Amino acid sequence: MEPTDASDPQFYHRVVECQWACPAHTDVPEYIRLIAQGEYAKAYILNRRTNVFPGILGRTCDRPCEPACRRGRVDGKPVAICRLKRVAADAKGSIESLMPAIPAEKNGKRIACIGAGPASLALANDLMPLGYEVTVFEAAAKLGGLMRSNIPAFRLPVEVLDEEIASIVDMGVDVRYSSPVESLRSLLGEGYDAIFIGSGAPKGKDMKLEGRNGDASGNIHIGIEWLQSVAFGHVTSIGSRVLVIGVGNTAMDCCRTALRTGGEDVKVMARRPREFFKASEWELDDAEEEGVEVVVNHAPRRFVTEGGKLVGMEFDIVEWDEGARSSTTTGSAFFPCDDVILAVGQENAFTWVERDLGLELDEWGMLVTDPVTHQTTLPGVFVGGDAAWGPKNIVTAVAHAHAAAISIDSLCRGLPVGERPMDGMTLSSQKMGLTQWSYHNDYNSSPRQAMEHVALARRLSDLGLEVEVGFNAEQAAREVQRCLNCDVQPIFRPSLCIECDACIDICPVQCLSIVQNEEDESVLRSKLNAPTRNPDEPLFVSTPLPQTGQVMVQDEDLCVHCGLCAERCPTGAWNMEKFELNLAYLAIARSRRVS
Repeated sequence: MEPTDASDPQFYHRVVECQWACPAHTDVPEYIRLIAQGEYAKAYILNRRTNVFPGILGRTCDRPCEPACRRGRVDGKPVAICRLKRVAADAKGSIESLMPAIPAEKNGKRIACIGAGPASLALANDLMPLGYEVTVFEAAAKLGGLMRSNIPAFRLPVEVLDEEIASIVDMGVDVRYSSPVESLRSLLGEGYDAIFIGSGAPKGKDMKLEGRNGDASGNIHIGIEWLQSVAFGHVTSIGSRVLVIGVGNTAMDCCRTALRTGGEDVKVMARRPREFFKASEWELDDAEEEGVEVVVNHAPRRFVTEGGKLVGMEFDIVEWDEGARSSTTTGSAFFPCDDVILAVGQENAFTWVERDLGLELDEWGMLVTDPVTHQTTLPGVFVGGDAAWGPKNIVTAVAHAHAAAISIDSLCRGLPVGERPMDGMTLSSQKMGLTQWSYHNDYNSSPRQAMEHVALARRLSDLGLEVEVGFNAEQAAREVQRCLNCDVQPIFRPSLCIECDACIDICPVQCLSIVQNEEDESVLRSKLNAPTRNPDEPLFVSTPLPQTGQVMVQDEDLCVHCGLCAERCPTGAWNMEKFELNLAYLAIARSRRVS
């Protein structure tokens, strides 16, 4: 195999798997260390630089970082990364002096954002410090998009949402409240230098079943529309018997909201087995703790009405083959109900986009969009968030905004939009003496800390009462110690190696091997001291060693970054060095822009 190109920042970036898995690439290990040091404001700002909404995401993130966490391979439980993000947000104190400075003199470029959800807000957050004038058009009277209308206050308190949105608006963003864009052609005629579409996926999917139309339809609700009505106070109650159709996070929000607005017997009806649910495990757990019954393998057949009144639903009982790809109907069942909430998906609605502007739409009615630049087929019009490729999550919308902001900056400066800045990296030695290091590498056996919840009797009586109370100081102190410091990398210098095997002898997970190189990776993997657990994880392969011409191979999937190899090495061929990914976001991109 060819030697690993360790000069490429993406190699070490991938090793820091929590950061790699985060769509916005937040520096997780560093902000956890800052929390451990009590530097909550710095931890918050470090978070904010990439994910923009630490307080919001510390409560609502889908947590793609946690399944990737190396700690989960050690004791089965990843570090509570998301909840530690909330620790920094809740304890940050005053951060005004740490926020980006906004230039008094603008650069003369005007950007319009359609919709005030996380994508548009994050875009404004990137562009305002560079002197752009950003105008946001929002159909509602308040900002936040689906963060406000579809995430209940018992998960995301209004004051947290308002605070983090205000930190962006207060940069000087021109917000046009209650101003839906009804014609893209008209907006294009207003002379903006670029337009960003961050309108989300605002249309909830319906189910055209028998009994859907008629007088009973008033008791059949589209999930995201119903949640929005509750959020803005237009709906305050629901019937006592409620069926929720769907198994995503929106369904979990619907069933838990129904419990707080009059629902006494609330059931979630699922077509497939539980292992195929889209809902986050913790959201499902909270729903069941609150008394929601989950019924699996029931496919909706029809709405049942009597005298124009909804009285229930009939379902097919199904059995699935392995993998739940096809099913067989084995019977039917009737479930009485007063209301049904349909949470079976969301769609985009570009009714305000004229079809003769040069904007191509695909077969699903989505805007054809470049996945790197986020530019549509009409130059100067960009798209991100759920409006781009359908419903994802908040942190993905933020990542889209970062990419689109770079493109818009390039466009406005007369540079090719496809010309992307490169990420960089900094490696800094952690060695302070022969056996001393500037980081703590002892394994802490503390279990993952359990989140305390408000008592059931209290939480169901108040729609706006936040259910999770956050980690206390002791829990936070324990949880931060569980981090394995994956960004502190074992760095190998072949020219110093004498092939004494000391590092191999001391490695507790047998992730190091000195072997003869092979052209075929599978053959090389077969020679390693420990069997490969994840063949998709790249190996580190050194250049030939000076003594025998063999190579040092490190299986990064096994490595726990304990640093024992560097402590034991008599020649300093191994060293522990902290990796910092210098992301090519706008504030730092101009100095490193390359073709």
